[in-house]
Amino acid sequence: MPKASTSKTKDLRCPTCRTLVLVGSEDFPFCSDRCRLIDLGKWASGDYKVSTPIQDPDLLEELSRSQRNKPNGSDED
Repeated sequence: MPKASTSKTKDLRCPTCRTLVLVGSEDFPFCSDRCRLIDLGKWASGDYKVSTPIQDPDLLEELSRSQRNKPNGSDED
């Protein structure tokens, strides 16, 4: 069973390498600038995606209209 922390400082794990990181650390929530850049590269390359269902009816209608107005995928010049 893990030992309970008695201090108010919370320790978390680096999202890239899983090393323990103190909340007050300079690179928080990462353990280093290297891990921060690795994470940024994953976002930039599309490895991470944020996707949730669209709940706003107005936005759904706007997306539906824009899909109907798009060409059918032909490459005519």
